[in-house]
Amino acid sequence: MNLGFEVFAPANAEVFVLGMTCVILLADLFIRNERLDLSYILSLLALVGAAYLTAFHAPSGRVVTLGGTFVSDPLANVLKLFCYATLAVVLLYSRDYLEQRGLLKGEFFVLALSGLLGVMVMISANSMLTMYLGLELMSLSLYALVAFDRDSPVAAEAAMKYFVLGAIASGTLLYGISIIYGVTGTFNFDQLAAALPIEARGQLLLLIGLAFVLVGIAFKFGAVPFHMWLPDVYHGAPTAMTLYIGSVPKVAALALAVRILTEGLVDLHSSWQDMVVILAVLSAAVGNVVAIAQTNIKRMLAYSTISHVGFILLGISTGTPLGLQAALFYTLTYVIMAVAAFGMVILLSRRGFEAEKLADFKGLNARSPWFAGIMLVVMFSMAGVPPFIGFYAKVAVFAAILDAGFPWVAALVIALTVIGAFYYLRVVKLMYFDEPEDRGKIEAGMDLRLVLSVNGLAVLFLGLFPSGLIALCSRVIG
Repeated sequence: MNLGFEVFAPANAEVFVLGMTCVILLADLFIRNERLDLSYILSLLALVGAAYLTAFHAPSGRVVTLGGTFVSDPLANVLKLFCYATLAVVLLYSRDYLEQRGLLKGEFFVLALSGLLGVMVMISANSMLTMYLGLELMSLSLYALVAFDRDSPVAAEAAMKYFVLGAIASGTLLYGISIIYGVTGTFNFDQLAAALPIEARGQLLLLIGLAFVLVGIAFKFGAVPFHMWLPDVYHGAPTAMTLYIGSVPKVAALALAVRILTEGLVDLHSSWQDMVVILAVLSAAVGNVVAIAQTNIKRMLAYSTISHVGFILLGISTGTPLGLQAALFYTLTYVIMAVAAFGMVILLSRRGFEAEKLADFKGLNARSPWFAGIMLVVMFSMAGVPPFIGFYAKVAVFAAILDAGFPWVAALVIALTVIGAFYYLRVVKLMYFDEPEDRGKIEAGMDLRLVLSVNGLAVLFLGLFPSGLIALCSRVIG
């Protein structure tokens, strides 16, 4: 018994989340529609319990268990704790929104926690198969969440596109994994890293497998040219689902790339570096330029996401500790900013009205100077304006790619960042210099207002005092 406990102890948070998901699923059978707060409370308790287990009962160092397929290390612990906090905020933002539209159902919480479990498995994966298992668990939950509003043809269309393209990308990733396994004879990242230097005879096959794996990674990030699904899904899904898709899964995508590329395939760095740089530059270019033409703020934020993905991939492409620290720092700061941006969309929405158009932000300063200020902070931070946290995230990536010897990439991405600042500043202009088209009262509850205010102020506070988060990223990357 003790041996079994020791084997599963590093995965106790995953086991707990799985158990709570089953509890919520069963409890929902006996909960009346007017008492769905129980599912909400149980979901928050699941996150609190998982955070406790991760923070106080996870191994302090690097521990590999479950036959070498699961790893617990400082990076995994930090990413998991961040995901718990992010999902808690997502659930709080989404509660009133879903209730007003008749979508507050137990299935939402079950799918949200199932997706989180997939993310946790990906974060701690030490094997190609474990990574793929977590990826599919997360993806299946996301497909269902996009189509959660069964009465919306737009959501159904978005879910179908997401499912079809996601299935193709998953198949591509699995095919690449199978080729790499055929050459090396292992799925384990540690064994893979040890086997690659002596597999010169399979170099061509390894490169083919690497190319297929990179396609799968790029799709999950939403990097160009595998970004086709992202604007349609962000636009078509209910805003609460878009909030979820645009936050927690981005951490999973980072884990996917870091575990596979910089741990398992680190000896092929010279081969995948150029491909990742090209994906990154294309993402920054297409994302920033196409976002200018958008009139729907969810589509604008989708193309903004694509541009930010470019920065994350640039950090990963270096393959250096400095670059990985920059990629981690950028991912965490981006998620904080994205949650606040979509939270503002939810704040301005009400029963029968979706604040999805840029025009819906006109004159927000006249309606609510405080929340206009919160949105201003978020937009300036996404644009990379000091002293907000987005500025330091971009500087960290620029420093990493300059250190790796890519000055031309840094110059090009800086130019694209200046271009991209236009569509962020356009939102600020609409809020402060245009007359409001909608003078309706903001109906959001006090809990949403309070947490959204804290979320926005965190963007400013972390920008004024970024050293703590930077030091944390440096410590876990090592």
